[in-house]
Amino acid sequence: MTYMTIPSTISGGPSIFQVRIGSGEVLSAGDEADFLVAFYQHSYEDHVGFLKEGGILLYDSDQVQPDLTDKRFVYLGVAITGLTVEALGGTAKDKGKNIFVLGLIAAIFHLDVEKLMGLIRERFGGKNESIVNTALMAFQAGYSYPVGGLLANRYEFEVRPKTGGRGQVTMDGNQALAYGLIAAGVRYGAGYPITPWSTVMEILRTELPKYGGLFVQAEDELAAVSLALGFSYSGYLSVTGSAGPGISLKTEAIGWASMAEIPLLVVNVQRGGPSTGLPTNVEQSDLYQAIFGSHGDSPRVVLAASNVEDCFYVAMEAARIARKYSTPVFILSDSSLATRIEAFNEPDLKAIMQNPEPDLTPRSEDYKPYPVDGITRHAPPGTRMIGGKYPVVTGLEHDEMGHPTGRPALHMAMTAKRRRKLKQLAEEIPLPEVYGGPQGDTLLVGWGSTFGPIREAVDRAKERGQNVSSLHLRHLHPLPNGLDSVFARFSRIIVAEMNDEGLYGFGQLATLLRARFCDPKIRSLTKTDGLTFRVKEILQGILP
Repeated sequence: MTYMTIPSTISGGPSIFQVRIGSGEVLSAGDEADFLVAFYQHSYEDHVGFLKEGGILLYDSDQVQPDLTDKRFVYLGVAITGLTVEALGGTAKDKGKNIFVLGLIAAIFHLDVEKLMGLIRERFGGKNESIVNTALMAFQAGYSYPVGGLLANRYEFEVRPKTGGRGQVTMDGNQALAYGLIAAGVRYGAGYPITPWSTVMEILRTELPKYGGLFVQAEDELAAVSLALGFSYSGYLSVTGSAGPGISLKTEAIGWASMAEIPLLVVNVQRGGPSTGLPTNVEQSDLYQAIFGSHGDSPRVVLAASNVEDCFYVAMEAARIARKYSTPVFILSDSSLATRIEAFNEPDLKAIMQNPEPDLTPRSEDYKPYPVDGITRHAPPGTRMIGGKYPVVTGLEHDEMGHPTGRPALHMAMTAKRRRKLKQLAEEIPLPEVYGGPQGDTLLVGWGSTFGPIREAVDRAKERGQNVSSLHLRHLHPLPNGLDSVFARFSRIIVAEMNDEGLYGFGQLATLLRARFCDPKIRSLTKTDGLTFRVKEILQGILP
């Protein structure tokens, strides 16, 4: 697993790249580092506390002066800046030192050099050939540096040949989400660039034309959601997306989708804070926005991906629900999932790929798109109406054929109709599994990218003899039926989420659960530092 923390300022700033590797399931970015590379003095000072005792500090001796009297760590100083300039020539300055360090790490960890060099060629292949050669020179210079007896045999990965089954794919969350949308039969969409959603848009803009589709970069967020609604109105389930600020601008049009009961996928790759906030940091503070962010009673479905693999499959689940219930469906991801890279089993695309074609089957004489006692089934434009009566689609309250009406009784009936389909969905959502035991002292509840740290916290708590379990929610609105029976089997319910405790001491999901079940056992564990949960933070918050 990789995890990135990058600055949001145009001028740049400290960037952090973490890698965690293991033979088993890697669930989180980890609490401590075995190996720390510091390019600058502030990198050393800010992160040496993250290094475990006995860990190795590799530092640029041209830039960093560590406290060598601190005997907790093993120190390896390399003149990274000077050696890079020496290898590449003065005109290159020190711009290749990250590639130099990659070569150095490849030597220390005995990595596949040919494969890495191939990746460098692939990464810089679209640039001038001299840039490719410069990058390769920097890598080879780092790889050739004598790391010494201390590190030469300290790290080595065990190669385990795969014995069959499906292969694995490696990608980040935004890639998984984009390809999940394609597998789900989405061929059209529109968006506007904003961190950290933009790469989903860029992938769809490149890939959809290969499938006969189209993704439009609109002039603003309002135009983007309106274009997406037009695509869906035509019979092709479409997608739009953004981060929290952009979703705010889309809100009125999403309300139109609720009233007109147009299926639509809305992706929110969450980031930190209100307004521009923390554009490159992680937070889970848009849950209220996703569920309640509209004027009027505007029911919509909200799902959240738990890891990179789930970004792929949650897109397929969202598309299924949008089509079946003719409703807007929100997909919540966040900036940690967006850039995190994980490996997972290759999906069986032949078995799961969905047909994107609209249903143009002629409609019967008694066809009504908005039956009061049923679920809306739109007929795409061009569909033959045997009875000769063609429906109307409008954002005004309407009768069963879509004609605008202000009748109080009909508005009440249609409001109830739109509510009932979400209640029907709640009945078909399976209860999520309880991890760690069906009953006990503490149940940790989470949603979204907290999945990995929460599950690892349960494992560590059990190693300490604590009776702790966890439950992770993918369907956040509506909630699956039967959660109250699960909660009843535990003495404490603690909801861990990355948002503020609010005026009344509870995070956003915890507030929803307390409102839904009126259970005082439900408590909160929240944080708003813009970083993912560390396992030890969760353990400190739940254990006596």
